[in-house]
Amino acid sequence: MSYPNDILSRMFGGYGGGKDETLLYPKEENQVQDTAEIEEVFQTNIFNVMLNRRSHRRFEDRPIEDSKLEMIFAAADTAPTAGGFQGFEIYHVKSQDVKLRLVEAANNQPYVNAPVVLVFCMNPERVKMNFPQNIIKKFSQQDSTLAAAYSQLAAHALGLSSVWIGMINEAKVMEVLKTNLVPSSILCIGYPKKMLQPKPKRNLKDLIHQI
Repeated sequence: MSYPNDILSRMFGGYGGGKDETLLYPKEENQVQDTAEIEEVFQTNIFNVMLNRRSHRRFEDRPIEDSKLEMIFAAADTAPTAGGFQGFEIYHVKSQDVKLRLVEAANNQPYVNAPVVLVFCMNPERVKMNFPQNIIKKFSQQDSTLAAAYSQLAAHALGLSSVWIGMINEAKVMEVLKTNLVPSSILCIGYPKKMLQPKPKRNLKDLIHQI
């Protein structure tokens, strides 16, 4: 069985017990972020995160700490997926040249050139279920979308901001990434230049339909 503290063991080498050299950012014990800060994030009220999250398109020219990236990736890894097969992949784009090419592939939206750019792609081959191929592809798209949503909420909980990019030329993105996997979205993350107040949403009585 997997327990919540397994997230820490995936994030930090040696923190959760035992060394894991396959970690994305393996660290020595003395490099681990202050555990009190980590625990504070884990105690964040998820409802406040959802209510206060806003899309930001202007980011500070400031790098994001590896420890925060690790927590975002760990959050994506916890997203629900069809059959638990995780039919998606995440491309973490660091190359400035690739980011600029993704701007062009995303209808020339300049904020795609953000401090952190994550491209969520569908990988239906991972979904080992006995359903027609069109259903498998739908599962994969849902998996990828949920992973991006979890990542976006995690980013906000960590004091970061993000913007979800859905207007993309899929073929161009695939060409830029040199992959045959179809992208579902691009998530751009950074420290916001200005914090925005939550926008009013639909009244729940207009949103919910009882039948």
